[in-house]
Amino acid sequence: MKKFLITFCLAFLFYLMLTIGTGPMLFFWAEDEIFVGILISIFIGIIAKDLAFWNEFYNFVKSPIRWFLFLIYILGPFFFAMAKANLDVAYRVITGKINPGIVKISTGLRTDLGTTMLANSITLTPGTLTVDVDENNNLYIHWINVKNKEPKPEEVCGNLLSWVKKIIE
Repeated sequence: MKKFLITFCLAFLFYLMLTIGTGPMLFFWAEDEIFVGILISIFIGIIAKDLAFWNEFYNFVKSPIRWFLFLIYILGPFFFAMAKANLDVAYRVITGKINPGIVKISTGLRTDLGTTMLANSITLTPGTLTVDVDENNNLYIHWINVKNKEPKPEEVCGNLLSWVKKIIE
């Protein structure tokens, strides 16, 4: 029941964020929007309460320290990595110095949630795209500027891996 309630609350909060301002006054919701949001959130709570990595996510959700670290991660290292990658991709497009390829990095992450968070962070960073994940949580990444065939994780994703380890594991 606890998993359902947490999933329901998170889905409902997400729905409210998406539909903000649909009511008669600014930043409020219409009654029918709230009713529909509750119905959708109940449905999502029933379906998604038993996700494969729900226990890992539940450990993340119940820890305020992890939420705070996640917020610092998004506003600090991840934002900086995105800005740096944008400049790098712009430079490579202008100069034509592109050496694309697919590389394998061993993350050492033990959880699926940590691997998913790192893979999404890498994919959201310009110039990189996570193509595949194997059973050992190794990531295969298409990289715009391959310098060597077996790079260290820090060469591809900077300090994002260490932050994901702090937050999730």
